[in-house]
Amino acid sequence: MVNINLAYSAPINPSGASPVLTEAQVWNGLKRKVRKAHEFVAPILECEVLSEEDTENGKKVTRQVTFDKDARGDDNTVVKEVVYEFEPSRVDFHQPDGSNIYNIVSVDQDGNLVMTYAFEWRHPEVASDSDRAKELREKYLKMAKGAVEGSINTIRRFVKEGEL
Repeated sequence: MVNINLAYSAPINPSGASPVLTEAQVWNGLKRKVRKAHEFVAPILECEVLSEEDTENGKKVTRQVTFDKDARGDDNTVVKEVVYEFEPSRVDFHQPDGSNIYNIVSVDQDGNLVMTYAFEWRHPEVASDSDRAKELREKYLKMAKGAVEGSINTIRRFVKEGEL
């Protein structure tokens, strides 16, 4: 069994980015991503919110997402996720197979906003020292980079369009 743990970070407002995003705009974008994942994640075709509730730690959202079969790489295209929002800095996504994804908004030493996505992928069918494990890690690292940068760009686009 292999557990693939990795993270990717990118500045939210790199030099020349326009408009410059505020923490509140980024947070509102992440909340939208929880409810409308298909607007942010290309392999997600649909996102249905099944329930929302306030907890003592933050909002809990249960959702069902439908993935593109080719992008997912298997026949399990419908996934029910439990998502926790910890305003204004973190969203945790928990999948039924034990995999977890964390979207984190932080600041660097100069006070600039940074977005990090951390992934914890479970693959009980893959040996930890196998070529397949190495391939999956490379695939997930590429995906993580695209997910972080894509989310930032999507949030910026929604702000430009007056949607956030």
